[in-house]
Amino acid sequence: MQKGKIKVQTENIFPIIKKFLYSDSEIFLRELVSNAVDATQKLKTLASVGEVKGELGDLSVEVVLDAKAKTLTIKDKGIGMNAEEINKFINQIAFSSAEEWIEKYKTFEGKNPIIGHFGLGFYSSFMVSKKVEIVSLSYKEGSEAVKWECDGNPEFKISLTKKESRGTDIVLFLADDSEEFLKEDRILGLLNKYCKFLPVDIVFGTEKKSVKANEDEEKEGKNKDVIIETPRIINNTRPAWTLKPADLKEEDYKKFYNELYPFSFEEPLFNIHLNVDYPFNLTGILYFPKIKQQIEVQKNKIQLYCNQVFVTDSVEGIVPDFLTLLHGVIDSPDIPLNVSRSFLQSDSNVKKISAHITKKVADKLEDIFKNSREEYEKKWDDIKVFIQYGIISEEKFKERAVKFCLLKNVDNKYFTIDEYKNHIQTNQTNKDKKVVHIYSTNLIDQHSFIESAKEKGYDVLLFDTPIDSHFINMLESHLENVSFVRVDSDVVDKLIGKDEEMPSKLSKEQLDKLKEDIEKCIDKAMFNVVIENLSETDQPMIITQSEYMRRMKEMSALGGMNYFGQLPDNYNLVANSNHPVIYKISEEIDGVGKEKIIKQLVDLAMISKNLLKGEKLTEFVKRSIELT
Repeated sequence: MQKGKIKVQTENIFPIIKKFLYSDSEIFLRELVSNAVDATQKLKTLASVGEVKGELGDLSVEVVLDAKAKTLTIKDKGIGMNAEEINKFINQIAFSSAEEWIEKYKTFEGKNPIIGHFGLGFYSSFMVSKKVEIVSLSYKEGSEAVKWECDGNPEFKISLTKKESRGTDIVLFLADDSEEFLKEDRILGLLNKYCKFLPVDIVFGTEKKSVKANEDEEKEGKNKDVIIETPRIINNTRPAWTLKPADLKEEDYKKFYNELYPFSFEEPLFNIHLNVDYPFNLTGILYFPKIKQQIEVQKNKIQLYCNQVFVTDSVEGIVPDFLTLLHGVIDSPDIPLNVSRSFLQSDSNVKKISAHITKKVADKLEDIFKNSREEYEKKWDDIKVFIQYGIISEEKFKERAVKFCLLKNVDNKYFTIDEYKNHIQTNQTNKDKKVVHIYSTNLIDQHSFIESAKEKGYDVLLFDTPIDSHFINMLESHLENVSFVRVDSDVVDKLIGKDEEMPSKLSKEQLDKLKEDIEKCIDKAMFNVVIENLSETDQPMIITQSEYMRRMKEMSALGGMNYFGQLPDNYNLVANSNHPVIYKISEEIDGVGKEKIIKQLVDLAMISKNLLKGEKLTEFVKRSIELT
C-alpha cells in the first residue's frame, strides 16, 4: 500500500487557465468586473459595521479602454489590497477571498452579497492578456500602494508604488490574438451582456445627453436643449426582480420586460415574481409571452444570473424544457458562476431550483384558472402550446396541469378535459364503450367534414398547434376509455364506430365492378379505394386519411420516427355506394362516359382536400366544361 500527495507543476497552470478554465474567452470581463463589485460590496459591509469610518464617496467601477496602449483597465474604489493580501489571494491560486469573507461576515452577507466563490476569476484575464498588472491601495490606515506584475508564467513581481485613492486597478495588456477587445463596441456589448444589472454602477466612457433649459433660461429666450457629456453608466443597479413584489406595480413589470427585451413588439400576458429564501435563495421574474406556432423561436429568452451577474441565456437542461418558452430572469447565489452547462445541469441546487420554478408556474396558472376563468380562457390560445408542452415533457407539471388544461371546440367553447368527456359521452361513445373525441386541425381545409359531423350532432375539437399529435397521444394514454380521431380520418358514419350499418343498393358483383372501375381512374400509389354504404345525402366520393399513419407522420415532423416521415402520403378514396350518381354509373353508364364521371367525382373529392393542383386541376376544368 502506498500513500502520497499529487504534485501539480505550476508551469502547467497557465496553459490550463488560458484554454480550459472557461468555455469562452470573453468571460474574462465578467469575472474582473464582478471582482471589482465584490471589493466595493465588502467596503460597504465594513462601513455598515463601523470598521470603515467617514464618507465612502463615489463607489462606481470604471472600465477604461486605451486602444493606442493596447490596454484595458478595470478600476474599483473598494477595499483594496496590501502586499500580504495580494500574496494570499492572488499568488495562491484558488484561495478564494470571497469564501473567507463570507465566513467572517456571514451575518451581513444578504445586505451586500458577494459574487465570487472560487478564487479563479482573476486568472481569466490571462486568457486575453500577455501581461497583467495589479495596482492596489488598501482601505486600512497606513497602507502603502503595491504593484503586482505577471506576464503569463508562474513568475511575478511585487513592488511598492504610488496610488492616490483606495481601491484596485487591474491593467490588462492585451495579447495580439485578442485585439478584438480593443474595440469600444465589443467591450460595450460585453458589459451590456454580463454587467447590465450589477449592484454597483459600472462606468464605461461617456455619452451625450440632452438637458432641457431651466425656467430662467426659458424666460430669457434660451429655451434650446443643451447637449452635455456625462459618464456612461452601463447598468441598472436595482432591477425589478431584486425588489419586493409589494413595491411593484403592473407597469413596473412591463417596463422591466421592455428593459430585458427592448425590441419586443408584444407585451407579455402575465408574470410570476419569484422570491424564495428557504431552503435555497431564489429571486426572479418570469413572463408568459404569447407563444407562437414555431415554438423553437421562443427559446433562449430566460436569463440566468448569480447575484445579478449574468451567467447564461441558454438554460436548456438547467430548467425543464417547457419552461424555456418563458421569458425573464432567474437569479440565485446558489447557482454556480460557471458557464459549463453540464456542470450546471448536474448541480443539486440547480435541480431544486428547477423543481421549485415548475411548482410556482403551476400555482400561478391554477390560480388564474380558478379565480378568473373568463380571463384564463381569453389567454388560452396564447398559452396553449406552453401548457401542452409541459404536460407532455414534465411529469410533475402534468399532475397539476391536467386540472387547468383546456380543450377548445370549433365553436370557440372551452372545457377542461373532464368537462369535455362528460359533454360528449352520451352521443360519442362507440360500440367498445370508448368516448370518441373528434377533432379538426384546420377549419378551412376540413370545413365540409366538420359540417357533416355537426349535422350528426357531434362536437368537434380544434387542435391546430405543432405539438398536438404528441399531446393527443399523451391524452389517449393518460385517460381511460378515450380515443381521438380527426374529422377527415373516415366518413362521418364511421367516425364513432357504432353498431348500426346501412345496407347497399348495389349487389356484391356491382360493388366489385365499381371498385375495379374506380381503380382504373386513380393513382393507386396515392389512393386505396374503399366502398362504403352511406346515406344518399352524403358525398358520392370522399377522401380520408388513416388516423394512425397521418398522426405518425405529423409526429415525425417534430423529430423522431423518421421512418414514418419518409413514407409518401396515402389516402382512402371512399365511394358512397348509395349516392344516386354512383348508383347511376353502376346501373346505366358505361365506356368513356363512365370513366369521365368517375374522374370528375375523384377530382371533386381531391378539391375538397386541397389535393388537386397544376396540370390535373387544368384537366378538371376542361372536363367540367365538356360535361356541362
